[in-house]
Amino acid sequence: MANEPKLSRRETEVMEVLFCESPATARDVWTALGETRTYSTIRKLLSILEEKGHVTHRTEGAVFVYSPKQRRDMAARSALARVVKTFFDGSVEGAVTSLLGGSSAKLTDEELRRIGEMIEAARANRKDSAQKD
Repeated sequence: MANEPKLSRRETEVMEVLFCESPATARDVWTALGETRTYSTIRKLLSILEEKGHVTHRTEGAVFVYSPKQRRDMAARSALARVVKTFFDGSVEGAVTSLLGGSSAKLTDEELRRIGEMIEAARANRKDSAQKD
């Protein structure tokens, strides 16, 4: 799904519901969104998401039951990779700097510890890869 079409704001809202409540019917999605859109709009958005390759459905009687094609963590990784490529010229360092440098980045000591461990693991993986080459 590396080149999947981008999602509109409304499509993203529907995907968020599906990630949390999958499998779900159009009525489930409509209800979860607080019925802020018409039911027919939700059905159309689900159809568009299926055309774009983001969701799939199965039929239960006369009702379509929808599920995301990708797990949330995989979809998040793909979306984040697009953000890094688009806004940071592919620089992970630039993205991390932006995240950590913002005033909204109020990380706990535990979060900082875990991030430090991830950095050390990435460093170890890089060394292991270099030794194999």
